[in-house]
Amino acid sequence: QVQLVESGGGLVQAGGSLRLSCAASGSISSIGDMGWYRQAPGKQRELVALITSGGSTYYADSVKGRFTLSRDDAKNGMYLQMNSLKPEDTDVYYCNAHVRTTRSSYNNYWGQGTQVTVSS
Repeated sequence: QVQLVESGGGLVQAGGSLRLSCAASGSISSIGDMGWYRQAPGKQRELVALITSGGSTYYADSVKGRFTLSRDDAKNGMYLQMNSLKPEDTDVYYCNAHVRTTRSSYNNYWGQGTQVTVSS
């Protein structure tokens, strides 16, 4: 089985920074696209940032220029550096990855979510 574990969330003042991390564990043979999503209560989950297996990145317009996504294939994971945080960035952030294991083809996996709260 595959598990995605997130960390780095917390409380920060507006204008501050946080760094979220995600690490996958299990019998992993390959990881494709990975990304971060966020979701507030009663709202739809939205894509924040995406990184491909080749290292190409995509950012939502709302975070472009403030957030940076990078892969760490040695750890089967990724990092989301969040700078110049705004109160509207307050959400639960979820790690997502497409993973192939030694037992199965590619499947989509989600982390449990980590809370980011930005105060004014």
